Amino acid sequence: MNSVDYRGQTTLITGASAGIGAEFARRIAARGSHLVLVARRRERLDELAAELTAAHGVHATVVPLDLSLPNPGQTLAEEMARRGLTVTSVVNNAGFATFGPFHTEDPQRLREEMAVDIAGVVDISRAFIEPLRASGTGVLVNVASMAAYSPVPNMAVYAAAKAFVLSFTEALWQESLGTGLRVLALSPGATNTEFFDVAGTNDADGGTRRQSPGEVVATALRALDRRTPPPSVVSGRLNRVMATLGRAVTRRRAVLLMGSMTAGR
Repeated sequence: MNSVDYRGQTTLITGASAGIGAEFARRIAARGSHLVLVARRRERLDELAAELTAAHGVHATVVPLDLSLPNPGQTLAEEMARRGLTVTSVVNNAGFATFGPFHTEDPQRLREEMAVDIAGVVDISRAFIEPLRASGTGVLVNVASMAAYSPVPNMAVYAAAKAFVLSFTEALWQESLGTGLRVLALSPGATNTEFFDVAGTNDADGGTRRQSPGEVVATALRALDRRTPPPSVVSGRLNRVMATLGRAVTRRRAVLLMGSMTAGR
C-alpha cells in the first residue's frame, strides 16, 4: 500500500469540536478530504467548519449529536443518506473518562461513559464499515488509549472501555485485510486536551508529559501511510515503552503500579 490519498474523500470524525478530533479534521482537510464533523457543540463545529473550508477549500458538514443516545450509527447513516453524502473514512475519536473509586461514581454518568466509549464506537463502525470497505480507499481509526494496556484503578470503566476498543479494532484490522480499507487503533497517552477537565482531575495523567494533539494525530497518519499499516499504534516513545513493559510484568504488579500513579499526588 502507498500513502493514503484523502483527496475527494469524505471523512466522518466524532468528537471533532476540540482536541484530537479537531486536529484530525485539520490534518485530513489539509490533505484534501471533505469532512463530516460530529460533536455536541454546534457553535464549535460551525467555527471549525468555516476555518477548514476557508483554508483548504473542502466541504465540511456539521452534525451536532450526543453520542450517548441510542443508535448513533443509524442516526448518522440516515443523516448522510438524507444529505446525499457517501462517507469513505471514519475517525471514532469521541470519548470521555470518569475519575474516582468505582463505588463513588454516579451510575448515570457511567452509563453515558460506556455508551460513548464502547457502544458508540461499535455502532458507528458497523453503520459505515460496509461502504468503507466498498470504497477501498479510506481509513477507520478508533481512538483507544494507553489505559487500554492495563487495568487503571480510579478509572476502572474508562480503562476497560479502551481495552475493548483496542481489541475490537485490531480484530477489524484482520477482517479488512485485502479490502483496501486501513483500520487502526490509536492509543494516545496523556494529551493536552479538555479530557482532564471533563474527568474532573489532573491526577489521571499519572505524572507523565502530555503530548500535543498534533503529535498524536501525526503518529496515526504516519502509521496509516505505511506500506503495511499496523493494527494499532501507541503515540509517544515513552508511552510505547510503558505499553511494552505493562505486558512484561505480572497483572498484580501492573495494577498496583497504575493504582499508585492515579491515587493523587
